[in-house]
Amino acid sequence: MGKKEKALPSQADTETSSLTAIKKTKKQTASMAETSSCIHGSWSPITNIAQDHLFSILLLLPIDSILSFSITCKRFKSIATSDNLWESICRRDWGQTSVEAIKSAADSRCHHHLPWIKLYSQVYQLDSVLCHSLSDPDGDEGFPVPRASHSLNFVSGCLVLFGGGCEGGRHLDDTWVAYIGNDFKKTLNWQKINSGIPSGRFGHSCVVIGDSIVLFGGINDQGNRQNDAWVGQVVFHETFGITMSWKLLDVGSTVPPPRGAHAGCCIDNNRMLIHGGIGLSGIRLGDTWVLDLSENLNFGTWHEIVTHHPTPTARSGHTITYVGGNQTVLFGGRGLVYEVLNDVWLFDSSEGHLRWLQLLFELRNIPEGISLPRVGHSATLILGGRLLIYGGEDSYRHRKDDFWVLDISSIASIKMQSITTKRKVSLANMWKRLKSNGYKPKSRSFHRACADHSGRYLFVFGGMVDGLIQPVEARGLSFDGELFRVELMLQL
Repeated sequence: MGKKEKALPSQADTETSSLTAIKKTKKQTASMAETSSCIHGSWSPITNIAQDHLFSILLLLPIDSILSFSITCKRFKSIATSDNLWESICRRDWGQTSVEAIKSAADSRCHHHLPWIKLYSQVYQLDSVLCHSLSDPDGDEGFPVPRASHSLNFVSGCLVLFGGGCEGGRHLDDTWVAYIGNDFKKTLNWQKINSGIPSGRFGHSCVVIGDSIVLFGGINDQGNRQNDAWVGQVVFHETFGITMSWKLLDVGSTVPPPRGAHAGCCIDNNRMLIHGGIGLSGIRLGDTWVLDLSENLNFGTWHEIVTHHPTPTARSGHTITYVGGNQTVLFGGRGLVYEVLNDVWLFDSSEGHLRWLQLLFELRNIPEGISLPRVGHSATLILGGRLLIYGGEDSYRHRKDDFWVLDISSIASIKMQSITTKRKVSLANMWKRLKSNGYKPKSRSFHRACADHSGRYLFVFGGMVDGLIQPVEARGLSFDGELFRVELMLQL
């Protein structure tokens, strides 16, 4: 440990330089040098500010300004590159839950000292992921059957899987749970909890709210669209194991039209947002609804978001994902005339502002961007407030195995713009394709994915994969029952 501490100043120099490159910091140092007494040796009020007060001030600043501040003099550099400050910055930008999960995992491996500035740098320079199979190599006994368009959530340290479609056109009504905790290396032991409630379905949405999950809609065996809502509560006890119960949610008489293959997520901690899907008679929908839930999740109230501003077109098989603050991102899907989409929309849920803003970009300006349009993909919030997009299929039903990061943090100016104007943002640098190392899973679509509390580990299960329906056919579809973990490649 002593040697590492002596090496910290040069490490901080390296990481400060790399972070400057990430954020494309403008050369602000000249003006700061002119006003900083620290450079010239003369007195200035800033030199007398206590260190804890400087910490508080720095935590109010963007990364660019913190880095500029750090190179004005040795004292400020020591403060602005300290582990205490950068742990606080990580908490500010990633949230308390992610940081505590990272620290807990590090403690379990006896890594008690985390280089937070280095970790922050690596997260925003991420260029690869590592895949690892979690399926039982000796068979699938005690494992969920292959399926697609199911739900998969991480709650109370557990993976919770429900429903989906499977071979023979059956729509499953089973619930499976596997405890993970901080042990990400083992093969998971699945436990089948119950069957029959909620009723069998596929294409439903299921979101995590606190220690519970809230399920909405889906399509049953008869092709009927649903608009019921259910609450599932998962409890893990070291002695008694895992218990889970489902209950129908009382939502009153105002409900969204029945649908399946829609997109949903949790916003503002206690609200469920849904958009689009396939409604009655197979019509694709483009409406947006919010479910406000009571504190104890005993009842909820639906209301439709109606706006005179532009909104995403009708679609199915898309994703909407909450990315922090008041922002939720919608991506892709299949449109009214079966076209496969690649548009990105931002939903603003700030007080008094529930509306959409489109983020424009040109595929030709993105390396390998021609492969971005997709439906049946997953889009999961990962460490750093970004989306990890995986798989899906194109307009020719060619399934994909690629990983992309969508980072809207580079569009901070959105927060300052009037969302009521017709002005739109045009950016291509929010996209980055990642390399995939380790295990090579099959290309797939209509799988499901979720991340652990740290946002560093992603779990993927099931989906539709290429297969042979009959020996004479060159291509076909089959349901997959594989579970694998995707790890962000960070050096802790």
